[in-house]
Amino acid sequence: MSEVMMSARQLSKRFGGLLAVNDVSLDLWRNRIHAVIGPNGAGKSTLTALLSGDLEPTSGEVVLESRNVTGWSASRLARHGLGRSFQKTNIFPVFTVWENARLAAQSRDPHTWHWFTGATSLKAVNERATHALELAGLLHRRDVQADAISHGEQRQLEIAMALATDPKVLLLDEPLAGMGVTEAEKMVSLLTRLKKDHALLLIEHDMDAVFALADQLTVMVNGKVIASGSAAEIRSHADVRAAYLGEEQ
Repeated sequence: MSEVMMSARQLSKRFGGLLAVNDVSLDLWRNRIHAVIGPNGAGKSTLTALLSGDLEPTSGEVVLESRNVTGWSASRLARHGLGRSFQKTNIFPVFTVWENARLAAQSRDPHTWHWFTGATSLKAVNERATHALELAGLLHRRDVQADAISHGEQRQLEIAMALATDPKVLLLDEPLAGMGVTEAEKMVSLLTRLKKDHALLLIEHDMDAVFALADQLTVMVNGKVIASGSAAEIRSHADVRAAYLGEEQ
């Protein structure tokens, strides 16, 4: 069942004289993938940072499940159902795949910090970690050190770590970056599976993947939204073709 899980309402972010995000509004729905596209410097990653709590907006609101969460920290938002992946892979390379997922799951359990309780004995934490790796297609790699798996698998692991925190909303910043064809196909399959139970925001430059995955697209240029709609609507939009696809009107 689709429902709005997160919204940006007239969101703006100014850095001195630069208006990096300018009056952006969008809704993220459960069971849908919402892609935000645009050329480099369009404000996509800044928008993601505003939604995730890594940056505080200059104006506007962020709403998570009907609650105004504007100005909340990233850690507080994570505790209330927001998961995120980054442009640069963010994992613990010297730990195993399993340990990475378990640490992420453990970070959301308020009862894990008992001095005389072994972390590996926490049943709920272990179950969340196992489920996350299974969803991400990495359970068979659980005992491999994270820096020994492929780049594509490391990107999958980062998403598994987000899943281990039991999120309702996932903000994914260029999850296909640097992947070959086979790895990209696996990631597309993973994101398709995840949208069933999550609201997904996708920042991505792989247009083939974007148009294959996205239920809704928002196009940004110079911090502003120039178009929003379905894949078919965006493909045929004159301003998008001129500003993003490099075609003259």
